[in-house]
Amino acid sequence: MDIQPIKNEGDYRRTLKVIEGLMDARLNTIEGDRLDVLVTLVEAYERNHYPIDFPDPVEAIKFRMEQQGLTVDDLVPVIGRKNRVYEILARKRPLTLRMIEGLHERFAIPAESLLKRPSGAAAAR
Repeated sequence: MDIQPIKNEGDYRRTLKVIEGLMDARLNTIEGDRLDVLVTLVEAYERNHYPIDFPDPVEAIKFRMEQQGLTVDDLVPVIGRKNRVYEILARKRPLTLRMIEGLHERFAIPAESLLKRPSGAAAAR
């Protein structure tokens, strides 16, 4: 099995082309094993060179609202009065620790996203 480490973008692109040609490889074959190893190398390269960052808190909340068909009223028990929910969504007020805990527990929004420093108006404070 001729496999080389991925050291740069050229290696990365070449490896992706090889993987594309091996996509129909069966498990427990030489081609299947080669595909498995190459995918692992690509994943490691991408993790180091193209990290995926968590969305900011407001975007995470809006995404979950859209995903689950939630309304502002659904957030009131966790965040507080409607006007406070609108302030959070407009980035005029930061989330409190209690809000973060509630959003994470009730709506399964990743805590990492909710703890991230928000972009926009509230971040500038």
